[in-house]
Amino acid sequence: MKRVSPVRSVALRVLPPDCDARGHVTQEAVLRLFERVLWEALAEGPGADAFGQHGVWPVVRKATLEYHAETPSGTVLCFETVLTHHGRTSFTLHHTARRQTDQGLVAEADFVFVCLGEDRTPMPVPRAIQHVFGARHSVRAGAFQHMIVRGVATAVDVQGDGPPMLFIHGFPLDRTMWRDLIAPLTGRRRVAPDLRGLGLSDVPESGYSMQEYADDMGALLDVLGLEQVAVCGLSMGGYVALEMMRRHKDRVRALILMNTRAEPDDDEARAGRDEMIQLVQRQGPAALADLLLPKLLAPTSLATTPDVVERVRTMITSSPATGVIGALSAIKQRPDSRPDLGAITVPTLVVAGREDQLIPAESSRFMADRIPDAHLTMIAGAGHLSPMEQPTATSRVISEFLESLD
Repeated sequence: MKRVSPVRSVALRVLPPDCDARGHVTQEAVLRLFERVLWEALAEGPGADAFGQHGVWPVVRKATLEYHAETPSGTVLCFETVLTHHGRTSFTLHHTARRQTDQGLVAEADFVFVCLGEDRTPMPVPRAIQHVFGARHSVRAGAFQHMIVRGVATAVDVQGDGPPMLFIHGFPLDRTMWRDLIAPLTGRRRVAPDLRGLGLSDVPESGYSMQEYADDMGALLDVLGLEQVAVCGLSMGGYVALEMMRRHKDRVRALILMNTRAEPDDDEARAGRDEMIQLVQRQGPAALADLLLPKLLAPTSLATTPDVVERVRTMITSSPATGVIGALSAIKQRPDSRPDLGAITVPTLVVAGREDQLIPAESSRFMADRIPDAHLTMIAGAGHLSPMEQPTATSRVISEFLESLD
């Protein structure tokens, strides 16, 4: 069984013994502080001897640390601990340390523990430990959790309760693109992950394909204990959603294909992907912003919504190069979904932006015509990023579609 839940936030001050000769906290000290936070949490719950009472002891099997910012002595850090996985004999904790003054991220760490008995054989995780971490099904807007999905630490927003929805973002964006769209969809459990290699998820060196992305989404539903969801995918997220219909169709209750298409890349498009890969290899993801922004957003959006332009630019420039290159390779090699459209039997909504420069209107109409129970809606004033350019109109269309299923 897998659960995700935070324990109490702990504030600790960086002391001189924690620092190097320049007066900044060392990575080794950060690890010690993370360990201290764990034991303080246990002391407030079942007690620091919760393991010993059950004849087991937690042993670190794997630890990873990302040190984001130098921090001087005297700084107060706020530590948060999240249980991202527990199995029968092991559990994983994700820690973050942020400056108390401005919440700037200082460090993150993941610890995988295995519980061993006196004879060094694996033993079940004590129930008291599971209880202190508990289970949480919702988080505040803007918060995220890290969940271990197929070995990859995946950043996920989970908001609300009710019939569940899964939102799969486009390229080269992240889960925050859905922020304004999903806020009004109250009364539903809204799940928005960062795909592997993008946003705040881990960045594997390999494993990028529509099949891998789709299997990640299926595994994420397992982590969350969700049997079926309505799946909404935009652009590349739509390709992933179509792949889910091939590989995990029993998990999909309804389908929303947004600003996406069923046909694969032709030779010209594949050549364009290769050029973008080379651009990222030479200059990094930031070089993509100037290239993609005029195509992603409608001219009206570019001229009148500078906040949206800046959000999209930030998402692109913040994307990890390896993840961007992996995503481009996955898009380039994606299968032809046209032959599979007729086999889609779940209620389907196709959403298109009237000013989308990347997905022709005929591609959207083709999908709506070929999927037996599909409806097409065109969003006025939207380009390729309908949820960001016209969030109110797009959210209303989705809400009406979902209400027709309830």
